[in-house]
Amino acid sequence: QVQLVESGGGVVQAGGSLRLSCAASGRTFSNYAMGWFRQAPGKEREFVAAINRGGGSQYYADSVKGRFTISRDNTKNTVYLQMNSLKPEDMAVYYCNAPLIIVPTGDGRGQFPWGQGTQVTVSS
Repeated sequence: QVQLVESGGGVVQAGGSLRLSCAASGRTFSNYAMGWFRQAPGKEREFVAAINRGGGSQYYADSVKGRFTISRDNTKNTVYLQMNSLKPEDMAVYYCNAPLIIVPTGDGRGQFPWGQGTQVTVSS
C-alpha cells in the first residue's frame, strides 16, 4: 500500500499563497500520476489538480486554473501544490492521492487510502 502524508496548510488572507506538500511511501512513487483533491464542509471531495508520472503534464480544475500549480519531485517521493491568489471558496481540507481518472476531467476518487489531509483556511 501507499501511505500519504499531507502538510503545509494554514490560515491565510484572501489573495495570499500557500504551498502544500505530500510525502508518499510504500510503492514506487514515480509509477503513478498524482493529484490533489479537496473537501469543504458539507461537500463531496473534488478534484483540484493532477500531474503525470514524469511531471511533464499537468491538469487542473477550472476553478483553480491560473492560480494553482502542481509539481512533483520523484527523487523525494513528494508532490506539491503551490496555491496563489487564494479565495475564500478555496477553503477546505486538501488531500493528495493517485487519481482514478484525470481526463476528460478528474473526480474525487483516489487509488490509495486517504491521508489525514491538511486544512486550508482563507479569511476574507
